[in-house]
Amino acid sequence: MLELAILGLLKEQDLHGYELKKRLTETLGSFSSVSFGSLYPALNRLERAGGVAATEAGDEPAVAVPVPMTGSLDGELAAYRATRRPTRRAGRSRKVYRITPRGDALFAELLAADNAAGDDERLFHLRLAFARFLPPDERVGLLERRRAQLVERLARSRANRKSARDRDAYAQSLAERDTELTERDISWLDRLLAAERTPKGKAKSR
Repeated sequence: MLELAILGLLKEQDLHGYELKKRLTETLGSFSSVSFGSLYPALNRLERAGGVAATEAGDEPAVAVPVPMTGSLDGELAAYRATRRPTRRAGRSRKVYRITPRGDALFAELLAADNAAGDDERLFHLRLAFARFLPPDERVGLLERRRAQLVERLARSRANRKSARDRDAYAQSLAERDTELTERDISWLDRLLAAERTPKGKAKSR
């Protein structure tokens, strides 16, 4: 899942490792706990596989400072020499990562992979975050598979809700919450599916 997230973000723009970690935290809630200890090994794996390429980013050039006119040749020479000194301590160069053609192909494979056999909510949310890169029919397939998984979950939740009636109020409340959340997610998916199946022209004319 981490490789899919990295490739998806690099498709949008080239990023430093720190910026990439920040984007993972900002855009993908399920990846908010990604550490540099897991991010950089994943980047190294992708680089070895030819999916990403890294280049060194140099320091920014120093800003030019105007030389004051002192009326003294020695003073002006000293001021000029001062402007040639670095205005900041040179820092370590950072790697900038970009996706390669091989990475584009790998991203497409990971994004379109069929996960119908598992009910992995984090993986679905990750794929949905990059669903704009999928063809329309594959987006519909992704949503339909998820909906089928939730319908099965809803049947189990309703069965648990019935069995919880003979237990304490807290167990009943948890069973009710699970049922309501699943129903809400199914309704959300129905809206997404309806939007996908609505011709763009009709949607604009309404």
